[in-house]
Amino acid sequence: MTMQPASTEITSRTAAIIHELKGLEGPLLPILHGIQEEFGHVPKDALPVIAEALNISRAEVHGVVSFYHDYRSHPAGRHVLKLCQAESCQSMGSDAIAAKLQQLLGIGLHETTRDGSVTLEPVYCLGLCACSPAAMLDGQVIGRLDDEKLDEIVAEVRS
Repeated sequence: MTMQPASTEITSRTAAIIHELKGLEGPLLPILHGIQEEFGHVPKDALPVIAEALNISRAEVHGVVSFYHDYRSHPAGRHVLKLCQAESCQSMGSDAIAAKLQQLLGIGLHETTRDGSVTLEPVYCLGLCACSPAAMLDGQVIGRLDDEKLDEIVAEVRS
């Protein structure tokens, strides 16, 4: 697992990101994306820095972070596997795919393996409805998931 940066380091790196992006119209989302890119998640210690800089409440910042599923409050694994759970994928067996992946990886949805190799996240549409069920591994989409592809995915994230 990656070590968490000290609070003062989080504060100074967050302030630099805010300084760079604060001039944008509607800067909160770009700032949160920048912070997540920098740290791999949005650290709790960054929230008051953002709130003060944008003159909004901490609760408002927390609400945005917790509302959008792409923001993480904890670091993700080395690989991020997003499994589509939208209607088309459900109709083509994504529930069984999710169950098998959870069993193979030994984790649930929204969890990271103990060794930090993979985080499994549900998403609601990857735009591959014609190739359902679908997933995305580290930004690469994978359609028509079946047992063979699941075994390949698990082997890749475990290597």
